[in-house]
Amino acid sequence: MQLLINIDVDDLARAEAFYRDAFGLAAARRFGDAVLEMTGAPVPFYLLRKDAGSEGAAGSARDYRRHWTPLHLDIVVEDLDAALARALAAGARAEGEVREAAWGRIVQLADPFGHGWCLLQFLGRGYDEIAS
Repeated sequence: MQLLINIDVDDLARAEAFYRDAFGLAAARRFGDAVLEMTGAPVPFYLLRKDAGSEGAAGSARDYRRHWTPLHLDIVVEDLDAALARALAAGARAEGEVREAAWGRIVQLADPFGHGWCLLQFLGRGYDEIAS
């Protein structure tokens, strides 16, 4: 199995800058003016330019306000405070405070396109601290 991450955005240049500055990804390949592949994570990210108001899933109109979805992505970082500062400077919005758990630290964010993300910093043995 191969995993690809596809993210709808309404402004490809702004998305490229955000994902570069917030998460350290790099532009790799462009597919016309509507798709950009970004690398630097274990899987490639594809930024897909889709206009606000265009048809999304099940006939609903796309919008880029903050939205809830039962799927989000976690980015594991070595230094949560530094990663959070980079993401905020790039245009992310923190959604709550940094929380601590037996396995590490976590903070929730929203990117400029309404998508939810979490930054995680594992401490000790990470999830093995709570696994049975």
